[in-house]
Amino acid sequence: MIKNLTLTYNEYSDWNKVPKENLNLIQKAKEAREFAYAKYSEFKVGAAILLDNGIVITGNNQENAAYPSGLCAERTAIFYAIANYPTATIVKMAVVAGKNVENSEVVAPCGACRQVLLEYENRQNKPIEFMFTGMQGRVISFSRCSDLLPFCFDGSLL
Repeated sequence: MIKNLTLTYNEYSDWNKVPKENLNLIQKAKEAREFAYAKYSEFKVGAAILLDNGIVITGNNQENAAYPSGLCAERTAIFYAIANYPTATIVKMAVVAGKNVENSEVVAPCGACRQVLLEYENRQNKPIEFMFTGMQGRVISFSRCSDLLPFCFDGSLL
């Protein structure tokens, strides 16, 4: 039996079309990207998280010569947020990625980051809005992270 899977998301043709509140978070992610340690791949990623207490947490990818000892920007930001604000709820997250400033391809999160996002969304029992983009151009926005990983593994399976 063949079944279809439908995903719902917003796609903005460029950053100027994004609601101001979300654009501010995207700008914070872009700023965080500049401090990424991407010595080997030169592929820099920045992430910004808005917590329910109004605090914005940023993170960036951290590479290491001993692959895969580095860490993605998304997980760097999430782990910092939860470690330092354990009672806060993650409201939304933006990720900006690209090898150079001309990159206009949207860059989706890796599988490990999707799994971590899903875990924290389930943990807080509230959706986390998630946006990703390149250095310019289109922005993809999901109203909840679970849509990024439709056939997921979670604690209910243990």
